[in-house]
Amino acid sequence: MIKKVGFRVSLVLGLAAVVLLAKSFGLTDYLSLNYIKENLDAFASYYEKHQILSLLLFFVVYVGVTALSLPGAAVMTLLAGALFGFVVGTVLVSFASTLGASLAFIVARFVLRDSIENKFSKQFKKINDGVKKQGAFYLFSLRLVPIIPFFVINAVMGLSKMKLWTFYWVSQVGMLAGTMVYVNAGKQLASIDTLSEVLSFKVLLSFAALALLPWLTKAMLKIIKTKKIYKNYSKPKHFDYNMVVIGAGSAGLVTAYISATVKAKVALIEKNKMGGDCLNTGCVPSKAMIKSAKLAHQMQHASRYGLEDTKAKIDFKKVMQRVHEVIKKIEPHDSVERYTNLGVECIKGEAKIISPWEVKVNGKTLTTRNITIATGASPFVPALPGMDQITPLTSENLWQLETLPKKLIVLGGGPIGCEMAQSFARLGSQVTQVEMMDRLMGIEDKAVSEILQHHFEQEDIEVLTQHQAQAIIVKDGKNYVQLKYKDKTIEKEFDALLVAVGRKANIKGFGLDDLGIQLRDNQSIEANAYLQTNYPNIYVCGDVTGPYQLTHTASHQAWYCAVNALFGKFKKYKVDYSVIPWATYTDPEIATVGLNEQQAKKQGIDYTLSTYNIDDLDRAIADSENHGTVRVLTKPGSDKVLGATIVGQHASDLIVEFVAAMKHGFGLNKILSTIHVYPSMAEANKFVAGNWKRQQTGERIFKWLKKFHAWQR
Repeated sequence: MIKKVGFRVSLVLGLAAVVLLAKSFGLTDYLSLNYIKENLDAFASYYEKHQILSLLLFFVVYVGVTALSLPGAAVMTLLAGALFGFVVGTVLVSFASTLGASLAFIVARFVLRDSIENKFSKQFKKINDGVKKQGAFYLFSLRLVPIIPFFVINAVMGLSKMKLWTFYWVSQVGMLAGTMVYVNAGKQLASIDTLSEVLSFKVLLSFAALALLPWLTKAMLKIIKTKKIYKNYSKPKHFDYNMVVIGAGSAGLVTAYISATVKAKVALIEKNKMGGDCLNTGCVPSKAMIKSAKLAHQMQHASRYGLEDTKAKIDFKKVMQRVHEVIKKIEPHDSVERYTNLGVECIKGEAKIISPWEVKVNGKTLTTRNITIATGASPFVPALPGMDQITPLTSENLWQLETLPKKLIVLGGGPIGCEMAQSFARLGSQVTQVEMMDRLMGIEDKAVSEILQHHFEQEDIEVLTQHQAQAIIVKDGKNYVQLKYKDKTIEKEFDALLVAVGRKANIKGFGLDDLGIQLRDNQSIEANAYLQTNYPNIYVCGDVTGPYQLTHTASHQAWYCAVNALFGKFKKYKVDYSVIPWATYTDPEIATVGLNEQQAKKQGIDYTLSTYNIDDLDRAIADSENHGTVRVLTKPGSDKVLGATIVGQHASDLIVEFVAAMKHGFGLNKILSTIHVYPSMAEANKFVAGNWKRQQTGERIFKWLKKFHAWQR
C-alpha cells in the first residue's frame, strides 16, 4: 500500500515537473497559431526531406501534448492538415489524440480514483451507475460537442469505472468529426487568424445535432416500444382517479397516503383487512408474542437479577388474547376512517386490472391514469407428501391458536422461524427447529449464527441443521415429519408444524396474467429502477416485487411509486437500496445494515473488520445481558462504513447510528467523537469505533509516542 502511494506521488510530481519545464522554457509557445503560421514553410521543407521521421515526431509530440493536457492540440491538428493533407492528417491525429486521451484517462484513474471515490462515494456511485448503463452515449455526446475541454472529459471518465477499451473506441469515433473539420481547415492555415474561425456557430450547431442523434433515436425507440405495449388497449380520454392502489398493506397504505397528501385523487382497494400482513399476521402480533415469551423467560431465570426463579403460569389463551388486543390498539393507524379523512377513497373488494387504465371492483370499473400493485406476499408451503393430511401452521393462521402445542416442529431457520421457535419454547412448547442449510440465519455471518444457535440450545430448543423435510406421516393417530440427514432418515413427532421456509409473491387473481405483466424467475413482479412494470403507468412496490420483504422497505418503495407516477413526466427518481437495515427479534436481537462479511467476500469487496464484544459493556453487565457482539465493515484505509451487524439487547435500536452514518456519509471517526450516555448499550457503537481506530494507528506510532514522552520526562 505504501509503495503504491509512493509511486503515485512520484508520478504526479514527475508529470507536474514536465508541465512546469515545458511552460518555463516557453515550449508551449511553439504550439501557438502564430508560430505555426510563421514557420509553416520550414515545417513543409523538413517534411519533404524526412517524411517518415516527421510523421513519427508529430505523432509522439501530439500524444504527449494530449496526455499532459497542454494547450496546442487544436493548432497541431491544423498543422497536420496543412502538412500531410486531409487523409493522412486525419488518420494521424485521430490515433494520436485518442492514444493521448487514453493515457490521460489511465493517469487520472491510477492517481486519483481511489481517493476521490473514498471522499465522494455516494456521488460517484450515481456516476458509475450511469456510466455502466449509458456511458458510451455520454462520452460520445461529449466528444461531439467541443464545449467541455477534452482534458476534463479524460479525467472525469478516468475517475469512473468505464472500461479503457470502451473509452478508447468511443473517443476515437466521437472525436473523428471534429478532427476532420480541423484537418480540413488546416489546408487553408495561412488565412486563419483565430481558432474560433474553424468552429463557427453553424458547425457547432451541427455537432450538437449529431450528438443528440443517439439520444433522439433512443427516445423514439422508447416511444415505439411503449405504443406497442399499449396497442391492444384504448386509453380513456378522462380518468376517475390519478392513482388506484391495489393492496392496503404497508406499501399500499404509504402510496395512497403520499398520493392523497399531494391532492391527487386516489382509490385504495383491499379485499381483506387494512394494514396487511404487518399489522394482522406479521410484525405486530409476532412482536407482541415475543414480549410475553421474554417476560416468562425472565421470570423463570429471575436469579440472574438476585430474585427467586419463578415458574411462570402461562395461560396461552390469554397470551393470544393480548396479541389480538395489541393489534386492535394499532388498527386505527391503518383504518378506513383515518385514510378516508386523509382524502383516500377506501374500497373493500377484490380488484381486477382489466386494462392499463382500468380496474374493476365490486362490479364497477374505475379509470385511472396510474395503478400501483401492492398485493404483498404469502407464506410458501412446500408440497411435501402427506402435507394434505394436516393443517400446517404459517404466519397467517398461527394467531388463531388457542392451545399451546406440546411438541412443535418449526421448518425453517430464517427470521420468522427463529423468532417463533424461541417464543414457543419460552412459553412451554417442546420445540424442534429444522433447517436444511448448515446453520440458522444463513443470511448473517457464521459468527452471528453460532451465537444464536448457542442461545437456542441453552434454552433447550433442538436445532437440526442440514436436515431436509421429506414427508408428513400420520400413523396411530400421531403426526411425524420425515427428515433426511446425510444418508439417514429420521422421524420426529409433532402436535403442530409451523412452516416458515419463505414467502411467495401474491400475483394471482387480479388480472396480471391477462395483461401480461412480466415476472421474474422467482415469480415476483419485474420492475425497473423507477418501480415501473412493463406497462410504464403501472407501478409495483412491497413484497410482491421485493427484493427485500421488509415493512420499512415497502414503505420506502411506496414513496418512489407515488412520486414517479404522479410527477414522473417532470422528474423521476430511481429507488435507492443502498442503506437498507433489517432486524430479527430473537433474544439476543440481530440487526444488520449494508454488507456483512460473507456478502463482502462473495462480491469481492475489500474490507476491514472491526469488532467489539458486548460482554465487556458496563450497561450490558448491569442488565445481565452481557452477550453479543458488534461487527463493522469499513473500507480499507478509511472510516467509511460498508456495513454493520449487532447481536445483543436492543440491537434493532442501536443499528440506527450505523444506518445514519451510511446514509449521510459520516464514518467511525465521527461516531468515536460523539458523546454517548453512560451507562448505555449505545456505548458499544463508540467502543467498536475505538477498536477500529487502534487498528489504524499501528504499533509504530505508539513506539514513537513512548519515546517522545520518555524524552519529555
